Amino acid sequence: MANAVSALQGAAYNGYVGIREIGPVGMITLRGVPGDLEAAVQASMGLDLPLPRRIGMAGARSVGWMSPDEFLLVLPHAEVKNTLEALHNELQGKHFLAVYVSDARAVFTLTGAGAREVLAKLCPVDLSPAAFQPGDLRRTRAAQVAAALWISGVDEFTVVSFRSVAAYVFALLKTSAAPGGEVGRF
Repeated sequence: MANAVSALQGAAYNGYVGIREIGPVGMITLRGVPGDLEAAVQASMGLDLPLPRRIGMAGARSVGWMSPDEFLLVLPHAEVKNTLEALHNELQGKHFLAVYVSDARAVFTLTGAGAREVLAKLCPVDLSPAAFQPGDLRRTRAAQVAAALWISGVDEFTVVSFRSVAAYVFALLKTSAAPGGEVGRF
C-alpha cells in the first residue's frame, strides 16, 4: 500500500459530459455474515451497512452493497491500512474476509447533465431519475466488462471497473460522451 499509482494517471476527457479517472482511491472488499460485520463497519467507517443495491456515503467514505455477503468500503487511500487493522480487531473470532483491492480497480467520475445518458448507452440498467436515485448502486456491465456505478453528487456518477480494463472503459465512456452523440433521453 506504499506508493499507489493511478490506472490511467488521471486521464480526463471533456465531451458533452466530463470524464475523469480519479486516481488512487482506497477500497476494501469485506465479506461475511452482515450481522457480524455491522458493528465493525460502523466502528471503522462511521457508516451503517447499506440495504441491497444501495450505497451509504459520508464525505470521502462510502459503504456499498455488492452481494448478500459482500460490501465495498471506499475511503481515502491513506486510511486503508488503519481501517483494515480496525476491521480485523473488531471481527476477531468471526468468519470474514477483508481484502485491500484498491490496486485492482480503476475509478471514474462522470460530470454533467448528460451523465445518465452516457451510462445508459453502455449499461443494461434503468438509469431514469425515477428508477435510479442518489444512494442506489448497481453492479452491472459497461459494454463487455464488469462495472459498478452510483450517483456521487449533483449530475455526477462514479464508475468502478477492474484496473486491467481501465483503458477500455475510459475509451467507452469517451465515445459515449462525444459531442454529437447526445440522445436527450433524460
